[in-house]
Amino acid sequence: MSDALNIPGWRHLYSGKVRDLYASQDPADTRILVVASDRVSAFDFVLSPGIPDKGALLTTLSRWWFAQLDFPNHLAEGEIPDAVADRAMLAQSLEMLPIECVVRGYITGTGWAEYQQSGTVCGIPLPSGLENGDRLPKPLFTPAYKAPMGEHDENITFERVVELVGAERATELRDTSLAIYAKAAAIAEQHGLILADTKFEFGTDASGILRLADEVLTSDSSRYWDAATWESGSTPTERMASFDKQIVRDWLASNWDKQGEPPALPDEIVERTADRYRELIERLTA
Repeated sequence: MSDALNIPGWRHLYSGKVRDLYASQDPADTRILVVASDRVSAFDFVLSPGIPDKGALLTTLSRWWFAQLDFPNHLAEGEIPDAVADRAMLAQSLEMLPIECVVRGYITGTGWAEYQQSGTVCGIPLPSGLENGDRLPKPLFTPAYKAPMGEHDENITFERVVELVGAERATELRDTSLAIYAKAAAIAEQHGLILADTKFEFGTDASGILRLADEVLTSDSSRYWDAATWESGSTPTERMASFDKQIVRDWLASNWDKQGEPPALPDEIVERTADRYRELIERLTA
């Protein structure tokens, strides 16, 4: 999985599904180099091939969003090595919290599947009569426990978040996630986009301050839809014209039974996904 690089002054620390972390070889430097790869994941599997320039595109988008949000984040000052300048962020070393802070403003995906069966999303009861892609009465905070590498993340209740991080921190995570989503959704709306859902990750610094970390509001961590198409779309597929990796998810769901290793992505799916990633950045930053 790892595409770890030999970066002078930095040593490879860890590789996740789509990012590689490096620590400074200077013991006095506690910053982390977060390098986004071109790897793409879906259904907790890393797929092949990757998406060309994905790491650079998503890093550009994260940097842009961090600049729009009035909330402490993980970015640190300093020069980024030339070899990864377009796809890396210098970050403070944080104590990462084991919670994936998911916010859903619209019903779709696994939430829609659960709603059809039980009328709930992550156990939260919802009004009857909702259709795939509908806006929810209010955004929902539906956290997940970040499982160890190789295991599946698990949806958890707010009460379980309290058990994991304490009541005060759990409330801060929930309220902060909902507030950031609301601000980001309003910005997206100004650009003719719907932010259907997203997930945030947080860590605490040496002073105990909660900081937004990892990637933020990217095409990998969020669902973006075209607002005009959502209003006029006659089918769920038309209605939810996306600017994210939903193209990959949809193809995989139709061509893989989730048994064994996933198949390789066709060139057309790879190219369409890359095009949509680029178009999202162009629309948001225009």
